[in-house]
Amino acid sequence: MSVTTGIERRTTPAARIPTAHKGRARIGRTAKYVLLVLFVVIVLMPVYVLVVTSLKPPSDVSAVSSWALPSLWPWQADADGATGFGNWSDAWSTLAAPIGRTFLLAIPAALISAMLGSMNGFVLSRWKFPYANVVFTLILFGMFIPYQAIMVPLVQMKTSLGMPSNIVTLLIVHIIYGLPICTLIFRNYYEGVPEELMEASRVDGAGMLASYWRIILPLSLPGFVVTIIWQFTSAWNDYLFALFLSDANQGPVSLSLVNLSQGAQLSNYGASMAGALIASLPTLLVYIILGKYFIGGLMSGSVKS
Repeated sequence: MSVTTGIERRTTPAARIPTAHKGRARIGRTAKYVLLVLFVVIVLMPVYVLVVTSLKPPSDVSAVSSWALPSLWPWQADADGATGFGNWSDAWSTLAAPIGRTFLLAIPAALISAMLGSMNGFVLSRWKFPYANVVFTLILFGMFIPYQAIMVPLVQMKTSLGMPSNIVTLLIVHIIYGLPICTLIFRNYYEGVPEELMEASRVDGAGMLASYWRIILPLSLPGFVVTIIWQFTSAWNDYLFALFLSDANQGPVSLSLVNLSQGAQLSNYGASMAGALIASLPTLLVYIILGKYFIGGLMSGSVKS
């Protein structure tokens, strides 16, 4: 005969989970982390080769030793007097001016196209004028036209207008070509803004421009972060527009990287790898600083309440 004391032992939910279920969960979690580590290793393999090769003097670079660490310290000279740090010096001396020009291209292109896209998105989401959806669809067509298809007519138009082959022409092209994606992002974002806010601003006597400036624009930070990151990266990494619409002396850093590697005839792999790392640092810093807002901004407006 059992005797109860009145104090029942209470088991926690975790204790009631079968041991086999906990074992499967542990195996699944371990497999997930193993796959994540594997993907990270695969992604970082090219970065490793870039860094290692950039620190080798030309005499230490070969296809056989591409995965090996440098045989000399980066500051030690080989028999020819070359050092690993010399690669970085050569790359910087070649790319310093093009990097400055690329900043003059990428920052204004990102800011102007984001601002214009914000105004387009506001009008298309809040002003139901006739054929508004047709206009929006026509704007979106710009997103689906491949760069290669418009290069010849674009160059002919540039030549007929007498536009120079420099950063200013590239800036205009990137602003125009970035408008469709910026308009799409902002239109979807503003669709999620409650209509009650707009009605309240109209009750207070605000017109469309005042409502945009005082009500909508202060709420648009996530959308601006997304479009600025997108446009900055597109303008910074662009090569095709730069090849057709600028030249080596007035073009961005992507064009100078090809000149640094002397086309397909690489004479100094280390300098080319160092140049690639230097050229990729600005976009990397942008994603590190603003990356936490990127996904949140993309998701804003995708779910309507």
